Amino acid sequence: MYKILKAEELTKSIYLMEVKAKRVAKSCQPGQFIIVRVDEKGERIPLTICDYDREKGTVTIVYMAIGSGTLKMSELKVGDSFYDFVGPLGCPSELIHEDMDTLKKKNIIFIAGGVGTAPVYPQVKWLHEHGIAADVIVGAKNKDLLILEEQMKAVSGNLYITTDDGSYGRSGMVTQTLRDLVEKEGKKYDLCVAIGPMIMMKFVSQLTKELEIPTIVSLNPIMVDGTGMCGACRVTVGGKVKFACVDGPEFDGHLVNFDEAMKRQQMYKTVEGKALLKSKEGDTHHGGCGNCGGDN
Repeated sequence: MYKILKAEELTKSIYLMEVKAKRVAKSCQPGQFIIVRVDEKGERIPLTICDYDREKGTVTIVYMAIGSGTLKMSELKVGDSFYDFVGPLGCPSELIHEDMDTLKKKNIIFIAGGVGTAPVYPQVKWLHEHGIAADVIVGAKNKDLLILEEQMKAVSGNLYITTDDGSYGRSGMVTQTLRDLVEKEGKKYDLCVAIGPMIMMKFVSQLTKELEIPTIVSLNPIMVDGTGMCGACRVTVGGKVKFACVDGPEFDGHLVNFDEAMKRQQMYKTVEGKALLKSKEGDTHHGGCGNCGGDN
C-alpha cells in the first residue's frame, strides 16, 4: 500500500498528491510515468510524474478528475493509500541523456498546456539543477485553471503565462506567444518541448516546423493501459507504428500523425470503436504481439 502524504486541490477539478513510494522515487527520471489503482478492482490510471524526492521516498502526481477513476482518486485524503503505484514506466526525457556541455549551449523553450504543466515541471527543474535556465510558456483557459505558477517561476529562465480569455498574463493561445517571442522579441530557440492537449501539441508542432525549431512532444494524453497491451496509444511516427506508453511517451513532434492519433482517441471511447480498430490494425493493435487480448 502506498500512503498519501499530501492531497491538495490546486484548482477546480485539478488535484496534487504526494505519495510514499520509495522504489519509484529512487529510480524515476523526468518524463516517466506511473500507474495507480485506488483498490483491488480499480481502474489502471497512467499519470506522468510531476516531481519526486529521493531522500523522502516520495512521488508527486497531478491529475484532472474527469472520469470515474480519477473522481474516485479525488476523494482520497491524507493517510489513505493507493492499492497500486507502479513505475517508473516509459522512457525518460531524452534531455537527460545528452552531453551536458552540449545541452548547456542550447536555448530551450517548454510549452505547457493545462495539466501538461505538471509533466513539464520536472524537466525544467532537472535542467535548473544542472545550471540550465529554460524558458517556459504556460497556457490555460483562464486564470482559475492555472497551476504550479510559483513552482515553475522558481526553476525557469523566463516564465510566460498566457490565458485564452486574457484574464491573466498574455492573451491568446500558447502558439501566439511563441510566435511573438521569436518574430517580435528576437528570441532564438534550439529546441521546443511541448506537453498538453493533443490539439495544442499539433498546432505547436506545426508552428515550430515553420520556425525551424526541433520539437519534442509527450503523448501521455492518449495512454489508457500503460503497458502497450490495450492498443489505445498506438500512434504513427514518421510512418512507423509506435506505442506511447512503451516507446515514448516522448516523440519528434514533426513526425507524429496527430490527426490519426486524435481520431483513434475518440474511437477508443466506444466498444464499437475498439472493435473496429482491432479489426483494422490486426497484429499491430496491441503493442505488436497480437496475442495479449488487451481490450477483451
